[in-house]
Amino acid sequence: MKYRKTLILLVMTTGLMVSCNQEKVVPDAYGNFEAVETTISGEANGRILWLDISEGEILRKGDTIGLIDTTDLHYKRLQLIAQRSAIGSKSANINAQTAVFNQQKANLITDRKRIENLLKEQAATPKQYDDVTGAIEVIDRQIISVNTQLSAIKDEIKALDAQISQVEEALKRCHIINPVEGTVLSRYAETGEVTSFGKPLYKIADLTTMDLRVYISGNMLAEVKTGQKAKVFIDSAKGLSEMQGVVSWVSPTAEFTPKIIQTREERVSLVYAVKLSVENDGRLKIAMPAEVIFVK
Repeated sequence: MKYRKTLILLVMTTGLMVSCNQEKVVPDAYGNFEAVETTISGEANGRILWLDISEGEILRKGDTIGLIDTTDLHYKRLQLIAQRSAIGSKSANINAQTAVFNQQKANLITDRKRIENLLKEQAATPKQYDDVTGAIEVIDRQIISVNTQLSAIKDEIKALDAQISQVEEALKRCHIINPVEGTVLSRYAETGEVTSFGKPLYKIADLTTMDLRVYISGNMLAEVKTGQKAKVFIDSAKGLSEMQGVVSWVSPTAEFTPKIIQTREERVSLVYAVKLSVENDGRLKIAMPAEVIFVK
């Protein structure tokens, strides 16, 4: 009786081991998840008046998340506007002078026509005609001189307008605008700190879709193509959890396997890098390991 119980227990154990071995599937590739990380830097110099972000926060593209001190730029803009106004008043004076000269010229032209008629009747002298003609030529030179001054003033106004636009653009860059949608990974600056152009403020990445980078051997290259579906397995409390992925990129050139591979034989073998796009439901993290089985 005791022998029969032992035999039955042995048969059940052997069957369970066989069943587990049958269910175990060998993955086609191994890899780690990654995301496109963007480091956002300051575009202005000055003290950070406020920076409203926190690690793990999801930001939208176009969100205003901070402000750098704009005091110096504000007063510079006011100074340029005042200079432009002063030069504009000079332009108004020159326009008034031009109007006076034009009226004087019109009067002289009228006098010259009258003298021409008088000359026909011999009631005027040629000298009178020459004097009026000479006066008109003088007025023409004065008008040319005034127009030259007016042109120079217009150039000065254009230069000031360009400087004002430049300052206004610098004022806009003092507002820290988030350029890409994603999750804040790291924060490098705090409110009250002095920052400068190009200094990193925070790092952000879009984690809604993650890239899984794996490596395959040359004999598998013909079986893997862009757009192909794959089963992705990640570790969970209950074992392996399955997710769906799609091959988004296959490297056209071979390379040596990464150094994280431990054995010398695997390090010296040539492989091809493959990226799979996987929708993230919140479980995926950067650098998380995963296994892949390509769907044939």
